[in-house]
Amino acid sequence: MATATETPTLQETLGVTATPAAPMIIVTPRAAAEVQRIIGEQGMAEKLYLRLRVVGGGCSGYQHKLDLDPAVNEKLDTTFELEGTPIVVDKRSMLYIEGVTVDFHDDLNKRGFSITNPTAKSTCGCGSSFSM
Repeated sequence: MATATETPTLQETLGVTATPAAPMIIVTPRAAAEVQRIIGEQGMAEKLYLRLRVVGGGCSGYQHKLDLDPAVNEKLDTTFELEGTPIVVDKRSMLYIEGVTVDFHDDLNKRGFSITNPTAKSTCGCGSSFSM
């Protein structure tokens, strides 16, 4: 009786590992341009990543944080590029950022980055924290 054997994929045959797909995050062109402008102003020789993370705090329990970070932990972080901007997200934060939009505003009444999270159940009155 013949047994079925699995045929290896081309990637397996060549020893190529697939890179993880970027999570569903939107970085608007305005936000990407501002991040790249800030990185350019830093004048650092090493590569800087936009670190997107979720931390505990605020009135509603969680807060989004954006930082520039030269360090990437290969075991805990996922890196990808959106709109030409290198992004890094830790595994814990990945649980909370599916579908977020990172934008930048430079208007008369509002200047700075904003993060819109469609999975947040509620936000606080000032808009700086959210609950899940």
